[in-house]
Amino acid sequence: MEARGHAVVTGIGLVTPGGCDPEVNWKAVAAGRSLAATDPALAGLPVDMSCAVRDFDPVVEFGTRLARRLDPFAHFGLAAARRAVEDARLPLTEATAPRVGVVFGVGGNSLHTYAREFDRLGAARPAAVSPLAVPRSVPNMVAGEVACDLGAQGPNFVVSSACASGAHALAVARDLLLGGACDVVLAGGSESGRAPMTAACFARMRALSTRTRAPELACRPFDSGRDGFVLGEGAAVLVLESPRFAGARGAQRRALLLGAGSSADARHPTSPHPEGAGAELAVRQALADAGCSPRDIGHINAHGTSTPTGDAAEARALLRLFGGAPPPVTATKGVLGHALGASGAIEAALTVLALERQEIPPTANLTDQDPGHELDLVTSHPRECAFGLALSTSFGFGGQNAALVLAAA
Repeated sequence: MEARGHAVVTGIGLVTPGGCDPEVNWKAVAAGRSLAATDPALAGLPVDMSCAVRDFDPVVEFGTRLARRLDPFAHFGLAAARRAVEDARLPLTEATAPRVGVVFGVGGNSLHTYAREFDRLGAARPAAVSPLAVPRSVPNMVAGEVACDLGAQGPNFVVSSACASGAHALAVARDLLLGGACDVVLAGGSESGRAPMTAACFARMRALSTRTRAPELACRPFDSGRDGFVLGEGAAVLVLESPRFAGARGAQRRALLLGAGSSADARHPTSPHPEGAGAELAVRQALADAGCSPRDIGHINAHGTSTPTGDAAEARALLRLFGGAPPPVTATKGVLGHALGASGAIEAALTVLALERQEIPPTANLTDQDPGHELDLVTSHPRECAFGLALSTSFGFGGQNAALVLAAA
C-alpha cells in the first residue's frame, strides 16, 4: 500500500481539565487519576459532576470585552489556537496569511449563554435578548474568531459530526494541504459539555455515569462496571503544515499526520453498530490511506467513553482488526472526561505527545474488562514502548466514525 501523503504537526495547543499546555496535560494523563468532581454549575441536576477546565481565566487571557463576547467553547478554542501558533513559531504575515486555513470540529450549538436568551424570550422579553446571542453561540464562530485574532485568511470553517468532529477536522485539514489549497491549517476541536441543558439532556438519555457520590471513580473506559461517561470540556489545536512549507521555514516536526478514515454506521441515530462494523471500516480506511497495515501500529488511543455499548463495540472492532491481539491501548477520557466534539482533537494531540515520549499513559479506573473482549489496556502507570505509528479513534452520534494514523517525526 502507498501512502497518499502526510501533513507535518509543528505545533500543539491544549486547554483541558488537565491543564493549559502540553507538558501539564501530559503529567495529568500520565498520573492516571480521573479529574471528575462535583460541579456547582450543575447543582440540582440528576448528574451534577464533570471534568472542568481549571486555572483558566478568560478575562486574563482576552480582556473583559472579548471574554464577555465569547462563549466558553470559543474561549478554549481561541486560547488553544494562540498556544499552538506560539509553539510552532509560525509567522503569520501579509504574504503567508492567505494560505493559512482554520478548521475546527464542534459537536453542537453552544448552550452556555444561548440558554439564557431562550429564558428571556420565554418570559416574553424579546427586547432583552442579546444581539450577540447568535454570533456568540453558533459553532462556526470559533473558527471565525481564531481567524480574526490571528489574521489567518485562508479557508475557514467548522465540521460537525458529534464526538468525531475534532478528528474529522484534522482529516479535512490534511486534505486542504494535500490538495494544495493551504500551506498551513490550524486544526482541532473545541467544546464544553458543562452547560446545564447539555447535562440534563445527556442524563435523560442515560448516557452519563450516575456515580455522583464518587465522581473520581465514575468514568471507567472498558471496565466491566462502566455505566456512562462524564462530561468534560476543552480544546486542542494542531498546527498542520505541508512538508514543503515546514521544511522551507525550518519548522520543528513534532509528528506526522499520515492517514485518515471516515465512515457511517448507517444504522441508528445514537447507538453504535453492536459489532463496531463502522468503526472497523474507518480504521481500515485510515490504515490504507497511511500505506500501512494493522501490524505496523504500535499504540491506540481509543475513543473509550465508558458507555456500556460504545466501549463493547469498539473493543470488538479492535480485536477483529488486530487479529485478537491489538497493540497497547489507552483511553484518556478516563482522566479528562468527554469533551464531545473536541475529544478527537485532544486525543490526537495526546497521541503526538505519546509518540514523542515513546510512552503510553494509563487508563483510569480500570479493574476488570468484559470477559472475552480483553484489550491490552495500559493501567496504573505509563508504559514505555517503542513505536513509530499510532492510531486514534473517534465515534459519535449519527453513526459517525473517524480514525487517524499518526507517525513519529
